[in-house]
Amino acid sequence: MSRAYLSCIDPACGQSHPLALKMPKCGACGSLLDVAYEFDRVAPADLRRLWRDRLSTSHAADRSGVWRFRELLSFLPSTISPVTLGEGATPLVEAPRAGRWAGEVRLSAKHLGANPTGSFKDLGMTACISAALSVRAQVVACASTGNTSSSMAAYAARAGLPAVMFVPHQGISAAKLVQAAEFGARVIEVRGTFDDAFCLLEAVAAERSLHVVNSINPFRIEGQKTAVVELLEQRGWRAPDFLVLPGGNLGNVSAMGKGLRELAALGLLDRPPRLAVIQAAGAAPFYRGWDSGRAIEPVAHPETEASAIRIGRPANWPKARRELEWTRGLVESVTDGEIAEAKAALAADGIGCEPASAATVAGVRKLRQRGRIPPASEVVIILTGHQLKDPDYILRHQAGPEDKSHVIIDADPDAARRALDTLLAG
Repeated sequence: MSRAYLSCIDPACGQSHPLALKMPKCGACGSLLDVAYEFDRVAPADLRRLWRDRLSTSHAADRSGVWRFRELLSFLPSTISPVTLGEGATPLVEAPRAGRWAGEVRLSAKHLGANPTGSFKDLGMTACISAALSVRAQVVACASTGNTSSSMAAYAARAGLPAVMFVPHQGISAAKLVQAAEFGARVIEVRGTFDDAFCLLEAVAAERSLHVVNSINPFRIEGQKTAVVELLEQRGWRAPDFLVLPGGNLGNVSAMGKGLRELAALGLLDRPPRLAVIQAAGAAPFYRGWDSGRAIEPVAHPETEASAIRIGRPANWPKARRELEWTRGLVESVTDGEIAEAKAALAADGIGCEPASAATVAGVRKLRQRGRIPPASEVVIILTGHQLKDPDYILRHQAGPEDKSHVIIDADPDAARRALDTLLAG
């Protein structure tokens, strides 16, 4: 049986902690924590066969695209069953038109918006809420721009736990807000940014016994890392040249990099893909600090229409830097206009996503233009959220008098004929 424990990520500290630790940071130095493992030695072919064979069973854990790979998540005690909604098992879709638009790359999209609540957060939340049950958490809580709170609310409801969400007032999509509310989450709207909401949560969490499930919680990273395992399995265990992700709080790239390192240690990966993080230009502290090699300088008032990555103080930047350095990764930023163009390019392939996800394609195009990604490279983008997570964005960009693809007519055959002539002309 593999052994799991918590480990401080700061090399100068490196202190180990028990899995039952309720605080999300190292008690000795305040740094972030990893879930670390001493894995059992299993032949790579045997692991691949085991994970594949589980696809044919009806066991709830085997039907999950997270817990199917549970040899990589051996942190739950045997007395706790995973809290699962059948997350994972998301599609890998070729995007040839978007690939041409981005600069003649061989582009595919791993669409994590196909998860139960419509975003990649479900992969981490199944692990995080399961771990919360193992330490007898009484109330779970998060700060969120929308996707985290929706996912937390659903998995907390499944586990029978009350959930509280701190969200920026008027800074969250209505679709995400009502989704979380329907699952029973209590809502605290904070006049300020996501970062203000997160700081407020941190200030009161300990005194009110709130179990924080943001991505500073190391168990979130454990669930999210399984996306890269499933991706490689879908590709016949061949790594792409580049794996490109949007960057907000930077938990996702931290998770993917950790998953790649563990797969390499187990002999399941010959070479890692180069990771690339794309931030919105108005919320790009990691991009701005990447070349300096120093701690990031937070953006006090992050601005972007891509609300899921409208974060000025990304908590996971030390983990993200570690994974990018290991994979010789890239960091780029894109404007809201470039995101809108990229979203339309994906739509031409029949692929919808929330705006933050489309930042990946915009980033690939910019990196191609700068010669950082060679032509004909195999590139996989991670789409983090469903297109209906932010329907107001679509209406803002596509509806209105200038929209030539939408008309309103009377119930009259001649009017229908004229409308068809207009809409299908050219």
